[in-house]
Amino acid sequence: MTAPLTPRPHDQSQHPTSAGPAGPAGYGYPAGPHGVAYGQDGPGMKTELREGAVVAVAVAVLGVLLGVLWWWLAPHVPRVGDEVDGTWYVYAKDPEGEQVVAVDGTFTLLALAFGLVSAVAVFAWRRRGGVPLVVGLGLGSLLGAVLAWRVGMWLGPTSDLVAHAKEVGKGVTFSGPLELNAKAALLAWPLGALLAHLGLTALFGVRDPDEAAVS
Repeated sequence: MTAPLTPRPHDQSQHPTSAGPAGPAGYGYPAGPHGVAYGQDGPGMKTELREGAVVAVAVAVLGVLLGVLWWWLAPHVPRVGDEVDGTWYVYAKDPEGEQVVAVDGTFTLLALAFGLVSAVAVFAWRRRGGVPLVVGLGLGSLLGAVLAWRVGMWLGPTSDLVAHAKEVGKGVTFSGPLELNAKAALLAWPLGALLAHLGLTALFGVRDPDEAAVS
């Protein structure tokens, strides 16, 4: 009698299943930039921290543009100077006017728009997200808002109201400096950016393999 033929074991080396390491439940790891494969937990903490720092700096620099737009679009508050016994006083020409509220409102609306744009740009650049990326977006937005506030004041009329009143003369109307009376407006950019990025990630973000398998 002849011995029964024993099937040869399957040689997996001749049939590679994938070009990279396989993830759980048959999912491969997503490819990163320049063809580098990201692991299941992302590109690595060092890479994520570096990307978060890049986002923070890039977003903060946009504050210069926001400051210029605020200075250009915001209404100027008219003021008038008066001299009494050699002492100069400066008053708002229209105390009941809406210019002061409009200045804060212009900054807030522009900041919200910048928050939306920055969130879309960051999401388009790195759809995977990550804590360092979100922290960089929030921190950069806050720094950008502060920078915009200072740039707008620097571009606007001088903050030395008495000197300006003396220069233009008694009873002559002049434009006061840009002032952000509601400092809470500085939070409009970071809050808008974080909320927009959270919404984009929830709707269009890269899903984990386990979540994709369940769905």
